[in-house]
Amino acid sequence: MEGFPAVFYSEPAVLGLLANAVSAFLVCMQNFSVFHTSISTGGVENILAGVHLILIGGISQLVAGLLSFRKYDHLAGTAFLAFSALWSSYGATRIIVGSDSQLHNSSSVDILTPLPVNESAVAGLVAYITIAFILSFCSATVNYIMPFVFGAITLTLIFEAVGLFGRWALVVSGVTELIIMLCGLYGAAALLLKGITQRYVLPGFGNPLFNVLLLGSANRNSSKATGEEKKKNTKYAEPMAAGYLCDTISPFIMAFYCFGYIKSFYVGSIWISINVLSQVCSSYYSYLRDDVYYATKFAFHGIFWLVKSWEEFTISVVLTSENTSKSREAMVGDWFFLAVSCLFCFLSLNKDLLEVINNMLFAVVTVSTIQQIPSRAGYIFFGVTCSIYTAISLYTTFASLINSIAEKVLIPIGNIIVSKAKFENVLLWGRKCLKRQGQELDIKENLSSRPSDPIFYICNGLAALAAIQSSLDNTIEAHLSIPWVLIPGAIMQLYVCRIDVQAGRRFGSVLPFCFSAIWATWVWLRFAGSLLGIPADNDGGFTAGAIAFMVVDLFLIAFAAHANIVLLLVTGLMEFVIISFLLFTLEKLPLALEITALSLFSIICLYGFFASMTNCLFNKELIPMGPAVFKKQEAESKEVIASSCLLTQSRRTSGLRTIAKILDNGGVCGIPTDTVYALAASCKHPDAIKRIYAIKERPSEKPLCICISNLEQLRVANPPFSPLLWRFMDLVYPGGISCIVKKDEWLKRLGVGPAYAYVGTTDSIMIRVPDHTVTVHLTDMTGPVAITSANPSGESDSTHHDHVTTRLSHKLDAVLCDGYSGELVGSTVVICTKIDEGTIKILREGCVPATKITQLFEQAKNMQQEVL
Repeated sequence: MEGFPAVFYSEPAVLGLLANAVSAFLVCMQNFSVFHTSISTGGVENILAGVHLILIGGISQLVAGLLSFRKYDHLAGTAFLAFSALWSSYGATRIIVGSDSQLHNSSSVDILTPLPVNESAVAGLVAYITIAFILSFCSATVNYIMPFVFGAITLTLIFEAVGLFGRWALVVSGVTELIIMLCGLYGAAALLLKGITQRYVLPGFGNPLFNVLLLGSANRNSSKATGEEKKKNTKYAEPMAAGYLCDTISPFIMAFYCFGYIKSFYVGSIWISINVLSQVCSSYYSYLRDDVYYATKFAFHGIFWLVKSWEEFTISVVLTSENTSKSREAMVGDWFFLAVSCLFCFLSLNKDLLEVINNMLFAVVTVSTIQQIPSRAGYIFFGVTCSIYTAISLYTTFASLINSIAEKVLIPIGNIIVSKAKFENVLLWGRKCLKRQGQELDIKENLSSRPSDPIFYICNGLAALAAIQSSLDNTIEAHLSIPWVLIPGAIMQLYVCRIDVQAGRRFGSVLPFCFSAIWATWVWLRFAGSLLGIPADNDGGFTAGAIAFMVVDLFLIAFAAHANIVLLLVTGLMEFVIISFLLFTLEKLPLALEITALSLFSIICLYGFFASMTNCLFNKELIPMGPAVFKKQEAESKEVIASSCLLTQSRRTSGLRTIAKILDNGGVCGIPTDTVYALAASCKHPDAIKRIYAIKERPSEKPLCICISNLEQLRVANPPFSPLLWRFMDLVYPGGISCIVKKDEWLKRLGVGPAYAYVGTTDSIMIRVPDHTVTVHLTDMTGPVAITSANPSGESDSTHHDHVTTRLSHKLDAVLCDGYSGELVGSTVVICTKIDEGTIKILREGCVPATKITQLFEQAKNMQQEVL
């Protein structure tokens, strides 16, 4: 059973189906209990059921969804992420119902008004009904088990919604939940056996109910036919459908509230908050796919829905004043939402028509929320725009999911509005007008903007504009400002920190983390503190904190001076914002000073978003961010120079040739493989192999392995391998497995002559044949290379080229940059020196499970017996 946990990694749908089955069974038993006793379920029962739904249906299924995206499963990743939010929201609703029931039962005075939970729950359930129906239809194009599971979930949601008002529907819902449980258990068993045996033992998977290609294909003028083919990333599935799915749920619930069906947004805010968590996951996986556009878009939309939902919660639950609507007119944060959404409309002109329409409708939604625009029926306007946006998001979800499954455009999404080349010319129009006559326009690569920068600027710009107050003693305005500043400025900015840490930029996460702390303190003192009656000075504690923030920001300014002018202006203006914070603690704040500082800060952030977003999308500095005040070193070539280490791009032939030339000249380079990044040295240069030991501080008794491009190289060398060993190698290569075989003179015929004594041990050698195109081409150009993992001895493996450059660039000659590695751990090492005796030994279990190795070895032996 050593490899049993690996099944959940290789087949994460097992965990997802089990989570749905157990969750459905919990709700089924509770429904039958309620119907049988003819009384409402008690508070404790509801709370326990809610906790179990969140833990099992929510968190477990969230893990299954994230693993499915990691295994390039579009449908399962989207479905499990959606149903994770569904069960978590439904579980939270049960907890609220139970808590409210307990509160009323324990209250001696019958003056408490029950929360209007049913109306809010219906809004969420109806929204998920359409999503579940789409997922059940799409799953029919993949297999014929999931359609029954997702279809039964659709029926369950329908009768659960009816059951909130009619007890009879709970019985029907319980029956459909039993179907979910039975089909889910069968599907989990089928996939579990498939993961263990590596073949389909039980029917249901592998064959769809109908071919997705029967839906037809879009016309030849679509985005796929105009040369703008989407890049297939075989590491992470496309999370766009999941992101648009979340853009369907949130506006649908908001529309219910705007049309007056929901009186209190207590439960609705929780449903939207959980849904936004799924949207942030979609943003994160878009970032992992190096898709800055969707990573930023989904994070931006998540901020919008989260802020608006908690603003409405504050109004409907916390505030009861008649002057609330008048106080909202002083809130100006909506203008930042509108500005960013308009910029998204402009930047999406390089994409298909459906994407442009989606962005335009979202911009209309942001317009409907601006309180300064006179409107007698503001909520009706907001509700109508949310309804229309729900419809377009639903279609976009369906189109994204079907087209991702088919890997071609089957559902029409329209033509590309403006080609990439023309769009670049539009963006460069301003710089062309300003250049001198006869002067060439020098367009450099994007060196100053990181993928996390657009979200960083959105968070800080929105927090700054929303922090502007027309007066310092307006209690209602203080209430409303809390979610506006806290959510983007503090909470979502921690997500930016996570992205920077993921990219290996350890110090880069310090800037958003410090800004997050500043905005959190701002909210506590300026808004929450005044509501709690905390004095501004608080015995000097906040004054000392403001001074500390000023000192920290001085270091951030010094850091920004090495980046670009825009970041320098942002950190510099933050110093003025902190000064206004300090003056507030001293009760000497001129309101005009604060408004000016916050306004300028927000404007610079808006420009920073547009410039960084554009430059990241085109990987060119089309919109100037300004040079660094202090430059470490000028890059005179097209390659990026970090210290003495040359960084080249794997997608460029010139970059690959550069690395090959450095290796042939005796250099040591960091290269990608099909597992994790490795240090490589040519077997023609023993001194380079010695350098690897010094670079890694690797003990001399630990041997290095050799890497070749294919088994044909090995066959040409004619090693004395048995037929069983050859058959085993044919099964495992290429892949994340390293075989240790007996060392002999055949290694010199392979091209390892000069390095014969420096690789392997005295009697054995470990061979790698990676399943990685870049590495294969490189070894074809250089011959065999000696490799080992690209990390200092004792530290974790490098899963991104930034990890290699951060830790070892000062010791290397070059790094071949290829983004994230294909795996999180190294290869599985198998000792094959005694394979003729019928035994192999796993020295180290890596990315390939031990059970898989055993199966391949048994398969090789069976093939050998059939020949004999």
